[in-house]
Amino acid sequence: MRIVLASGSPRRRELLGMIGVENFEVVPDVADETFPLGLSPGPTVCHIALQKAKNVSRLREADDMIIAADTLVYLDGQPLGKPADRDDAAKMLKALSGRRHTVFTGVALLRGGEQLTGAEATDVFFREMSEREILSYVGTGEPMDKAGAYGAQGRGAVFIERIEGDFFNVMGLPLCRLTMMLREFGVDV
Repeated sequence: MRIVLASGSPRRRELLGMIGVENFEVVPDVADETFPLGLSPGPTVCHIALQKAKNVSRLREADDMIIAADTLVYLDGQPLGKPADRDDAAKMLKALSGRRHTVFTGVALLRGGEQLTGAEATDVFFREMSEREILSYVGTGEPMDKAGAYGAQGRGAVFIERIEGDFFNVMGLPLCRLTMMLREFGVDV
């Protein structure tokens, strides 16, 4: 059995290695992500993660273990994906300033005909940010490939007052949940 990470995220690669998964392949899913209508946040991210896993599994052997994840930031019940451009990133950060939002990550495991999904939710509280701070942060380019336009593991950390829940979930891969899911497939890490 080979383990395949269906993600191009360097953070997810690093986190997977951090829990002792060393020999894995990276095969990013390049298909467009679509948001299913009518689902709440947890089922939405699970649906997207499972679709990524299925897309990558078509390129792999049947006994490969596919791990996929999808992270979305929700503010007032609305999803904030990756920003389209710098203006969009600044708009997202202004909306998050001084507020609580929730980061949802869906994880999907797929091997042969078996599949398992799970979602993790973490509340993140931002301090008030000035216009200058927002524009300076956007200027670093860091927000451009991240849901909600910030990286908790990077310069975006200075805006976070506190986190309630799994910190690694905010980085894009809830390690505790993933480990428990892998155990259900007979994979100990």
